[in-house]
This record gives sequence, C-alpha cells and structure tokens, in this order.
Amino acid sequence: MDHEILYRPSFSLLKVTLSPGETVSAEAGAMVSMSSAIELETSAKGGLFGALKRSVLGGESFFVNTFKASRGPGEVTFAPTLPGDITGLELRGQTLYAQSGAYIASSPDVQVDTKWGGAKTFFSREGFFLLKISGAGHVFLSSYGAIHEVQLKAGEKYIVDTGHMVAFDEGVDYAVRRVGGLKSTLFGGEGLVCELTGPGRIMIQTRNVDSFLSWLIPMLPKSQ
Repeated sequence: MDHEILYRPSFSLLKVTLSPGETVSAEAGAMVSMSSAIELETSAKGGLFGALKRSVLGGESFFVNTFKASRGPGEVTFAPTLPGDITGLELRGQTLYAQSGAYIASSPDVQVDTKWGGAKTFFSREGFFLLKISGAGHVFLSSYGAIHEVQLKAGEKYIVDTGHMVAFDEGVDYAVRRVGGLKSTLFGGEGLVCELTGPGRIMIQTRNVDSFLSWLIPMLPKSQ
C-alpha cells in the first residue's frame, strides 16, 4: 500500500494512495479528505457480534469505513483525534497488541479484534482488553505525542507507565503493577506501570492523556 506520513511528529497526517480497485479500512471518524474517485462504504466489520465486541470492550468505533478506488486511482487522508504521531507497520502473518484508540487504518486483510488481558491488567486504567491486530498487510497506529520504539532482547525487562503505552509485539510478555510516587488521576499518588519482558518490539508515546487532563481540569472554569 502506497502511503506517506506528513507533518510528523506533532500533527501527523496519513496519506494513502490507492490504485484502481484497491481498498483501505479505517476507524470511523479518522478520515480527513479523499479524492472524488474514492467510494466510501460503512459496515460493522466482523459482523454484529465482532463489531459490538470491538466497540464495547476495545474502545473502538462500532462501524468501520472502507475506502475503495472505484473510479480510477485516488488518495485518502487520515488523522488521529489527539495531536501526535502516526506509525505504519507491515504485518506478515504476525500479531500486534495495541491500546484502545491507537488504531487508525489498515489493509483489508488485517483483522482487528479484542483480547482479554487477564487478571494481570485488573488495576490498569487502560482496561481489561487490548486490540489484537493480525494478518498480512499494513496497519497504521497513532499516539499522543511522538512514538519512541524500544527493541527488547530475550529476557530483557523494561518498565513503562501505562498511560504511555501504544503497542507491542505478540512475543512480549507483560504485567501491570502499582508504583508509588507516580501521579495518577485515578489513584492519587500511586501510578500504574507495565513491566514488559522481551524478546520483541514495544512502542511508547511521549505524552500521557491522563497527565494532560490532570493539568487541564483544575484550570477549567467552575460553575457557580
């Protein structure tokens, strides 16, 4: 899939160029613009149950938009809700796990589902579920802030604040635990971190939505 990521890392815009007959799937609301040659179809991808599970449990939209170059070649542009970066990854039959809200768009043969995180995510403010992204093709993920990638060796451990996680490879093991001294909007002085164990790649974002909200909310005008 021919694509280009513009204006990164602060206000990234994804431009996908489609050949005649080529398609790209995207999260509802991610489209910024498209050529007149592109046709848009909205559907509940994966059927009613699959779409409902992805929406309720994974935090994604119930509907998925499919863009097809039906009247010749064309382009579609996408952008995330929050200011930040976009990364494009090519899957060759492997699986990637991402936090809810990170998914923007993908090739039609890439499946986006939800995965039960198990008891180890019980205290995680990111919830019980992760997005499970698998198949063959391109997938595009977004972040709040820039994306920093870390490659872990076998057995190597790395600790990341849960609010900064974007995605990690299937081979990476993880556990969520509390750590005192880190500010959290939900747990006072106790923060939550994710301890990841290699081998595999992890991607983290340089900004934290919860930290931004904890700074912003006290400044908002209070109702009389």
